[in-house]
Amino acid sequence: MATIVNTTEEEPMLAVVRFTAELAWADAGPEVADPEVTRLCLEAQEHILAGRWLDMASLMLASADLLLTSPSRVPDKDLECVLSVICSLVTKAATEDQALQITELICTKLTQQPEDKPALRLKVLFSLYNLLPSPYGKAFVYKKALELATAGKAAEFIIPSFKNIDSFVSEWGIGNLEQRELYLAIVRILKDHKGMTKEYFNFLNKYLTTFKGSDDDSATIGDAKEEAVAAIIEFVKSSTLFQCDLLNMPAVAQLEKDEKYQLVYELLKIFITKRLDSYLEFQTANSVLLKDYGLVHEECITKMRLMSLLDLSSRCSGEIPYSAIIEALQINDDEVEQWIVKAIAFKILDCKVDQLNQTVIVSRHTERIFGMPQWQSLRTKLGIWRGNIASAINTIQANKVTEEGTQGMQGLMIR
Repeated sequence: MATIVNTTEEEPMLAVVRFTAELAWADAGPEVADPEVTRLCLEAQEHILAGRWLDMASLMLASADLLLTSPSRVPDKDLECVLSVICSLVTKAATEDQALQITELICTKLTQQPEDKPALRLKVLFSLYNLLPSPYGKAFVYKKALELATAGKAAEFIIPSFKNIDSFVSEWGIGNLEQRELYLAIVRILKDHKGMTKEYFNFLNKYLTTFKGSDDDSATIGDAKEEAVAAIIEFVKSSTLFQCDLLNMPAVAQLEKDEKYQLVYELLKIFITKRLDSYLEFQTANSVLLKDYGLVHEECITKMRLMSLLDLSSRCSGEIPYSAIIEALQINDDEVEQWIVKAIAFKILDCKVDQLNQTVIVSRHTERIFGMPQWQSLRTKLGIWRGNIASAINTIQANKVTEEGTQGMQGLMIR
């Protein structure tokens, strides 16, 4: 197998053209192959000398077509080398538009037959991504990588990049609609991927928040119903999620009047605004619906007991009587402390148990909904804390002045 050796700035491109052309014409015999290889190399030289990098990209991709459509003919290392050299053409483009045109040609070629070596194709796409200075170009390549990963069933190679999506979106500067498409593509990748339920829920939220409830969304918000339902079910099903802002999202709120999904919306309201008794009443009337969505009654009871405890914490003045917990959670007297410990373990409650007075003294609890009222409450608390700190500093400074004055007087008296 021929080896591509980089010796000058242009030579790698010519070497790639020669290498791929020889492979393409190998079965035709030297009498036919040699003139064709020479012709392609001369054409490549002309493009290089004239700085016609878009034409050069077209030529190189056409020459490399055999490697991509029949990748078994060359080792992965050689194929990656060839594609990397082609990708480097974007750095030579005279304008950003030309670099984007070259990028589009490369992406079109790489996303054909995605089931053949998808991991290698994705690796090359990410190399191309890193070569591009244009935020728009980077966003375009990443979108193509998502499409390739989905079609090629190679999600595991792109999922690690999802943790950087927020910084990517900020860097790309894409608009609300582009973000919506991006988040939906990621949601579809994560949907059936085991062990990614938390990430799936997070991206469902990101997708749903792109619907602002404006007139611009009126024609498309209906498309988000299934994702809204999925987000609700994921929240209810999760044993670690106790707070969400789904209820007030326009994409979720539309379900309240939807004939098909109205009960799902009611279930969400119960979990984030009501207590166990409301859930039990709902379950009695809609047990089939819960089963259809894969919800386990016993697990829902466990979560609703913890949710009910949070509701008690938000409504009390810092102390919850055992009797109130027993009633709200529908448990026995000797189970109160067990549920307090469980809430502390989930880090949704900080408290002390006063066994003598049969009360729970709450110092912190998780709010089931963190909306505008909760922000206003936090602002008030921060204002009080700031005032207390300022008062403490003033007291310390006053005491310091008094102490220094006293020490000065004592010094004069000694003299």
